[in-house]
Amino acid sequence: MIQLPKKIPIFPLRGVIFFPETNLPLNIFEERYLKMTNDILKNDKFLGMVQSKEINGEIYQVGCLGRIEDHSKTPDGRILINLRGVTRFKIVKETENKEPYREFLVNYGIFKEDLNLKKIKIENEDLKGAIEKSKNLFKKQGIEINWNEFSKLSDYKQVYTLAMISPISVEEKQKLLEIADLYEMTNVLNDITNFNLYEITDQNKILQ
Repeated sequence: MIQLPKKIPIFPLRGVIFFPETNLPLNIFEERYLKMTNDILKNDKFLGMVQSKEINGEIYQVGCLGRIEDHSKTPDGRILINLRGVTRFKIVKETENKEPYREFLVNYGIFKEDLNLKKIKIENEDLKGAIEKSKNLFKKQGIEINWNEFSKLSDYKQVYTLAMISPISVEEKQKLLEIADLYEMTNVLNDITNFNLYEITDQNKILQ
């Protein structure tokens, strides 16, 4: 059983979410985050990802813990990392430190099923419906996806991947991230995709 850290460094990044068992490549170049990454690599390699808000310094309260699986350093001083999702968390409070980056106490309780994802199956019709609507949305937005390769992913990875890459708002992505139950997330994703499809249709009608 993996030992989850109670205090983690946080990398706030607007517009980016990721989930357990997914991968997130990151290009680290700011000095404070280079220091953070080097410190993490010397320790347990855990890093928390959260979305930042438009208001300076504010972040959302739910994010995802990742572990650095691969990294490389470039000649110009950047660090390229691949972060592998472990489990989502809810922030308890920020802690004081002497580092240029921020650290938080977190709780994983409501996302305990994130560590048992391989046991979860989604009703085929629910998943199929969400995927078909997503295909329509991607097509209308001119985004190409290799759906054959996508179909090879497990149920939960299909839902998580759609949540991560769909052309929806920051707030909608965050809403999906905060839903602990995978079945509920699938249904909400379906609703959000439907809403965005209708918006595009209405905009096209106005333009015509």
